[in-house]
Amino acid sequence: MEHQVYVPAPASRLREALADPARVARALPGLQQDTGAAPGTGRVKVRIGSHSITYRGTLRVSARADGSYALDGDATEARGAGTVKLALTLRLTDTDEGCQVTVTGTASAGGRVAELAPEAVESAATRLLNRFVEGLGEARPEPSDQPVSIFETEVPPPSPAEPVEEPLPEIFAEAAHARRTMIGRSAEEVDHAPPRGRYAPVPAPQTVAAASALRWAAPAAALALASAIVVTRALRRRR
Repeated sequence: MEHQVYVPAPASRLREALADPARVARALPGLQQDTGAAPGTGRVKVRIGSHSITYRGTLRVSARADGSYALDGDATEARGAGTVKLALTLRLTDTDEGCQVTVTGTASAGGRVAELAPEAVESAATRLLNRFVEGLGEARPEPSDQPVSIFETEVPPPSPAEPVEEPLPEIFAEAAHARRTMIGRSAEEVDHAPPRGRYAPVPAPQTVAAASALRWAAPAAALALASAIVVTRALRRRR
């Protein structure tokens, strides 16, 4: 077979992906990796026409001296005895806006896939190959999950032994003094305690008390004067 796939990414990105087995495995669509197995080992479901066949196998990639890459794979049907083997070569060529990938090689299959129409098998293989090559251009390295050594961890600067107290503004100093004086007092005493400092209530002026006294003294003087007038008139009548 011979097939070409255009990828809107530089060839250097695809070469980095082909050199990383984990990224190669992520580029294969539908691959379910086996737990604890090497990257590229697992199950993949292939849809051919109206049929779906699940294969279990391994995909391997290796670089060649001429700059091309060998893609080898072998798989067995999950429910059957059919097998598939791949021996492909990938050649990468830079273009003005991306990379051209040329795929050549051979593939052999037996079992259920051999009973299906050749046109449907070829269409499914081409679609799977296109998605795989495009996935190589989109694959990115995963963030490292390895724990960082304590020798590589940045050590924060030591804190001072004693905290340095900065001078507080006057209003905060008064509030702090009021808080210290209320410590140990009951909640009722604190609630009803008069405010201190600049917020203390201003006493009423003394003139208010004098005016109030004069207001009560005026009626008494008028009453005494009226009584004197009445007594004087009574004495005059007797004469």
